[in-house]
Amino acid sequence: MPTTRETVLAALHARLQPLAALTLRDEVLPERIPAAGLIILRDGQPGEPEVTLSPLRYHYRHRAELEVVVREGTGRASAFDDLITSIGAALEADQTLGGLCDWVEPEAPASVDLPVEGAAALKAAVITILLHYTTTGPLA
Repeated sequence: MPTTRETVLAALHARLQPLAALTLRDEVLPERIPAAGLIILRDGQPGEPEVTLSPLRYHYRHRAELEVVVREGTGRASAFDDLITSIGAALEADQTLGGLCDWVEPEAPASVDLPVEGAAALKAAVITILLHYTTTGPLA
């Protein structure tokens, strides 16, 4: 039986699958970026939980990350913006991931241009996703 952490992360990954961009989980950046873009979900860290007693519960504010990349070309900024907007819409459509999570809260993207030797730079960003969930134990 998977842990709450794994269940929530798998649900987040599944939530992003219908987007036009290729969505991976904990993979290395591939050599070629698809025309529609690329999203890599990084599991991140659950951090220190708040603990309540009676009943004993661990309340996490897990920081997962999305690495979002679009390739070079005309309209790169527009394609990047469209991808970021589609991620936001997918998350806003169900901010509890089907009731598995108390709340899903994306932070603003921190965008950068990634230089590529012999080619135009890639437009990329890291988006931190805060996943608020509760477990019965640190390993549950």
